[in-house]
Amino acid sequence: MAFEGLSEKLNGIFKTLRGKGRLSESDVRTGMREVRLALLEADVSYKVVKEFVASVTERCVGSDVLDSLTPAQQIIKIVNEELTRLMGTTNAKLTQANRGPTVVMMVGLQGAGKTTNGAKLAGLMRRSFSKRPLLVACDVYRPAAITQLQVVGKQLDIPVFEMGQADPVKIATEAVKYAADHGHDMVFLDTAGRLHIDETLMDELKNIKSAVRPNEIMLVVDAMTGQDAVNVAAAFDEALGIDGVLLTKLDGDARGGAALSIRATTGKPIKFVGTGEKLDMIEAFHPDRMASRILGMGDMLTFIEKAEQQYDEKQAKKLEEKLKKNRFTLSDYLEQLEQLQNMGDLNQIASMLPVGMGKGLDMSQIDEKKFARTKAIIQSMTIQERENPSVLNASRRRRIAAGCGQEVSDVNRLIKSYEAMQEMTKAISRGNLSALGMMGHGKGKKMSSFGRKKRLK
Repeated sequence: MAFEGLSEKLNGIFKTLRGKGRLSESDVRTGMREVRLALLEADVSYKVVKEFVASVTERCVGSDVLDSLTPAQQIIKIVNEELTRLMGTTNAKLTQANRGPTVVMMVGLQGAGKTTNGAKLAGLMRRSFSKRPLLVACDVYRPAAITQLQVVGKQLDIPVFEMGQADPVKIATEAVKYAADHGHDMVFLDTAGRLHIDETLMDELKNIKSAVRPNEIMLVVDAMTGQDAVNVAAAFDEALGIDGVLLTKLDGDARGGAALSIRATTGKPIKFVGTGEKLDMIEAFHPDRMASRILGMGDMLTFIEKAEQQYDEKQAKKLEEKLKKNRFTLSDYLEQLEQLQNMGDLNQIASMLPVGMGKGLDMSQIDEKKFARTKAIIQSMTIQERENPSVLNASRRRRIAAGCGQEVSDVNRLIKSYEAMQEMTKAISRGNLSALGMMGHGKGKKMSSFGRKKRLK
């Protein structure tokens, strides 16, 4: 997951600062030098790092920080605020048309993921905002580009407009007319890319822009290309004038520098991020939430939103009542694992939890390859054992292991993970986000269960 290395380094630096108790200006400057190195290793632009560290240091060496009872916590708060500012402060929305269909022109280099992520974005608009999108095949050069768009369109049940190998400008123009005539309120133009930026590519994109006057020009860039992503964004913005960025492959082993540099370098906001290969793995980009993840404070708001998508009101109420009576059973645990599976990539889910929350929760229990074993272990238990796990003594655990062909250590690991899940679910059910280390998020907010249809803003 992107930022994982940066997050570990920053948490190590702050742990050292917290361990000192009282801090001097020298301690702060030493810590900021380490922060500077951590950001550079994460492939953040040198100029961005220099300005960021200078701004943070200036705020941190003030007497109101160093003389406070918790100076390290104050420094973390300042770093969090500056990271959020660096990435754009607030979530930037898609520009919508006042009349007629909203036209979104997807641009970028070949291989960045324009086709798939344009379709993902269209799917998100339909799921979350009840839009009626139309996908348009304007890439007439890349082999199988039209077919690829048709395949993902069919998987998402979104229609695709194509005219074969015709002029891309004409295709775009006819597609917008078709959308207006057939009730589509959003049009996503999948344009051609190149392996590098060239005059021919830019001329074609400029002609499409001139012909259809898109409401949004969305640049798709690959997070794993690091500083190259920033250079690409700057070049496209200079030549074409982009409105926002969709950052793909944020689930990969990327150092994360692109996300921290693009806004500061180009002035253009990251509006969406691709978080995995599945067609529903795309999210609106929230700078404050991403800053919290980087600093190990979690992202409970996104976690809750994902959970809401999986739980209906009856499920949430049933779980809430059980938790009130301290009756979270192994049958409930199995149901929760299934729900977590449906929420997406588990490494991403884990990154949304504050450091220390759910400690001991074995995410491998929910891995698709191991989930069948977990299910087999629970199904090897009697109804009494599932409903009252406290009766699971050593002899019962040996019998269960033998009954499903697993080791006693596997049963023990499952029970430990169940207990961690029980504590985590109780905490989320109470809506006690500040106690989970949210450090300012969720103050005074209550959520009767993490499936309840209430948004925390």
